[in-house]
Amino acid sequence: MSIQAPEATALAVAAQNLTKTYGTGPTAVTALDDVSVGFERGKFTAIMGPSGSGKSTLMHCLATLDTPTSGALTLGGSRVDGLDDDALTTLRRDRVGFVFQAFNLVPTLSAEQNIVLPLELAGKKPDAAWMAELVERLGLGSRLKHKPHELSGGQQQRVAVARALLPRPDVVFGDEPTGNLDSSSGAEVLRLLQRSAHEDGQTVIMVTHDPVAAASADRVVLLKDGRLAGEIIAPQVEQVSSALARLGAAS
Repeated sequence: MSIQAPEATALAVAAQNLTKTYGTGPTAVTALDDVSVGFERGKFTAIMGPSGSGKSTLMHCLATLDTPTSGALTLGGSRVDGLDDDALTTLRRDRVGFVFQAFNLVPTLSAEQNIVLPLELAGKKPDAAWMAELVERLGLGSRLKHKPHELSGGQQQRVAVARALLPRPDVVFGDEPTGNLDSSSGAEVLRLLQRSAHEDGQTVIMVTHDPVAAASADRVVLLKDGRLAGEIIAPQVEQVSSALARLGAAS
């Protein structure tokens, strides 16, 4: 498999020789083992692999939520590994969006307040036109004053997607974003992520265990035992399921 170098300007996020080890000595566990991979701007990529393959660790390192033991990490063409905590906090606030399985909405705030919260914490005002477009696109116009407990799971996740997209980050990370949704709501969220990549030029990176969800992506990156195990371009459900079965059988 050909892996692009972090210096390539078409890449929104890139890792070179990324390694993550937990513990030391004989009990040390290597969750990522010399992983080099790039993610193009304006593309939707799914990361998949068997349990324990390192897919969540890779996403956490790419998103700067975890610190790699060694290797280089770039975001928007700039090296970000080695930044101190304050710089990483600013980077995540200004340049990275997150959509989690558990929604992570503030229960005491309305949908609208949840959407604008990251910008308010940064002391910034939202772009009114972009906010209005997102609200219309996500079908949230009649739900903005409702609190999370008054929304369905699909509506809560749409609020989380709007919150992630409003600051126009370099990259949006999804951690099992359809894991708590029924099939209809999950498909709706996946269409929104597709549109964000293909129409708005966002870079979307999603960890999932679901071949149906992965088939919504432009590309699937496969991991096994902390190492790259291949990729699928323009994935189909059957292709993804077969690839995961092969990786599992090889365990």
